Amino acid sequence: MTEDAMDVTIVESRRIEDVEASSRPRRRPVPGGAAVAALLSAMLGMLTLAVVNVFTAASPSFNTWVHGVGKLWMPGAEGIGPYSGKETLALVAWLGSWVVLHVTIGRRDLDVRRWLIVFLVGVGIATTLIWPPVFESLAGH
Repeated sequence: MTEDAMDVTIVESRRIEDVEASSRPRRRPVPGGAAVAALLSAMLGMLTLAVVNVFTAASPSFNTWVHGVGKLWMPGAEGIGPYSGKETLALVAWLGSWVVLHVTIGRRDLDVRRWLIVFLVGVGIATTLIWPPVFESLAGH
């Protein structure tokens, strides 16, 4: 081999311990606010269903009103009773809060882990309120 056969170029001579490696993601990361908005809105929908369930058990007039809400748009609402209105109000709370939360916090970088705990606590409360011994006790039965 001749000397010209191999050209070696030294770009930088530093020890390997001093070099920091980084990689760039191909896409921009999604801000946590969008996930938090989705979680909180789902929680609010579930809590709405639970609270409306308690109040329909406690108040016959509220129960009639809730049933009327369901009959406004849901085919067959007469056959399923006030459940149609409960689901309608939960749907409105979920979608309405999702829109509001997405607009207000959707682009913010929030810690999803912290808000996941809030979500799980809210789901636990909603589940407890739907449990018949609890909602019947709260309704005074």
